[in-house]
Amino acid sequence: MRGLASIVDQLGRKTGVRQKPARSLIVAIVHAQASRKGANRAFHGADAGISNMKGYASLAQQSVEKAQEHLVVGADDLPHALSRLGPSGRSAFALRQFDLTNSVPDMTITPQSTPEQQLSESGTASLGVVVSIGDAREPASGLKSIVSLVADDMAGVNRIILDKAVSDVELIPKLAHHLIDSGGKRLRPMLTIAGAKLAGYLGDGHVRLAASVEFMHTATLLHDDVVDGSDFRRGKKSARLIWGNQASVLVGDFLLGQAFRMMVDVGSLPCLKILSNAAAVIAEGEVMQLAAAKNMATTEDEYLAIINAKTAALFAAATEVGPALAGRPGEEQAALRSYGRNLGIAFQLVDDALDYAGDSERLGKSVGDDFREGKITLPVILAFRRGSESEREFWRDSLVNGRTGDGELATAIALIRKYKAVEATLERARTYGAMAQDALAIFPDSAAKSALADVVGFCVSRTH
Repeated sequence: MRGLASIVDQLGRKTGVRQKPARSLIVAIVHAQASRKGANRAFHGADAGISNMKGYASLAQQSVEKAQEHLVVGADDLPHALSRLGPSGRSAFALRQFDLTNSVPDMTITPQSTPEQQLSESGTASLGVVVSIGDAREPASGLKSIVSLVADDMAGVNRIILDKAVSDVELIPKLAHHLIDSGGKRLRPMLTIAGAKLAGYLGDGHVRLAASVEFMHTATLLHDDVVDGSDFRRGKKSARLIWGNQASVLVGDFLLGQAFRMMVDVGSLPCLKILSNAAAVIAEGEVMQLAAAKNMATTEDEYLAIINAKTAALFAAATEVGPALAGRPGEEQAALRSYGRNLGIAFQLVDDALDYAGDSERLGKSVGDDFREGKITLPVILAFRRGSESEREFWRDSLVNGRTGDGELATAIALIRKYKAVEATLERARTYGAMAQDALAIFPDSAAKSALADVVGFCVSRTH
């Protein structure tokens, strides 16, 4: 195989995991064919999935080349990967482990014998490597406390996600994992777990509910990309661009079905009611946004109603199910519902601002995507309302008539800056963030309360 240092360096460049030192990043290469040629290509032509041993870190999947017979997975997910290989694949697999916590030596891995010899001697070829390269990319500072709080439970969530995204229909896990493993923050399921801990819940049903929340979110992303005609999601080609709109919608429906199966398994009617209501409200929000697209008459109140339904409803449900599962009083459920709703609105408003003032590389999408898709977001509403008649005519001509090229985007950004629409949007986000903070006031001090408070700070000050 090629030098390990260059392999690790390639993974770092492709996934961004080498930005900061790490404790527990594990990479496992699983190869289903026992051949030297395949061993040499195991990194070069792989679908690379990275996760940390506790199961938290974003699973960043990068298709470097075609080679579907190769799979790189996080160590926690290795049993699932092996189960998917089948008996013949498992028989051609073995692991070697290298401790590279302090440094990445320049070394080449050479089997003691050829894969063919190993197979004839023991039935197993050493075509896999487990590499400890130190520290995965650290979470944003505002998320460190909640990541630490929920780490063990999130490992369980990740295992459930892997189990429930499996289907005999080959396209379903392939398309689902394209998005599931693409590096999202997993913020919503972390909120579910933290909310349960704040409520003093001692069972394990919250882990399954957290996985349900993540599946609901993933399903809405698949559906959103179809409705919006989006070509990219989290810096990768969107599922609809690769497999088509029909497949994306149907796999989104599959994930929703799996989410509700898990809710039923938990056996809590109040939680099922909360999450099913959220699913209906989210769909209403999508329809509302579709109706408002390219409609320059959309008011700020109408837009807030859209994001309240489309985004904040799932945040609210994610945090409310914890105390509901624990059987806590209604005022505690209402407080965490308020926390989640206001946090969700703040999160979406910051998202709107970043689309015109963010950094494409950090965002994982192009600046101006909302503009190109004709979305009427708060920065646009404010710039339109505050502008002159000729400037308002520009907005009508560009968004209503679909003139959204690079030149028009530059003009749009200039107008948004002129009328300080981004600053105003962020100020509103901070107001909703403060409301989320205040909703936590009824709870006694605890690690969970502190972690949830820190999440608010992250959401209103994030840059991606």
